[in-house]
Amino acid sequence: MPAIERKLVEGQAAPFSHYCHVVRAGDLLWVSGTVGIRQDGSIPAGVVEQFDVALGNMDACLKAFGAGAENVVKVTVYLTDVDDRALINPARQRYFGAHRPASTLVEVSALVLPELQVEIEAQAVLG
Repeated sequence: MPAIERKLVEGQAAPFSHYCHVVRAGDLLWVSGTVGIRQDGSIPAGVVEQFDVALGNMDACLKAFGAGAENVVKVTVYLTDVDDRALINPARQRYFGAHRPASTLVEVSALVLPELQVEIEAQAVLG
């Protein structure tokens, strides 16, 4: 069994529960759900801005293990309004470019804070 390494990533919001930001086991990475909370604790009002911040937070977690968009094999996006998919899609296209991951999009009734509108989790492969 490969060693398991768990990280709390500097600059990320403190976990809302008992988890860490990213876990590595061998060549596999799992990034916990990232949301649109900036390093200063503020939350943008709009879903597009929240998604941009959440992508940046996800990227910081990937980079903590030397990974990036090209390593992501699966993302799950949670939206409080599924109709916002069209609004966030341009940022997804910019971030992933030619490295399209498998993806699931789910509408949820709420996220951990009432002002949050989007959350992203990712799975990646190193090497």
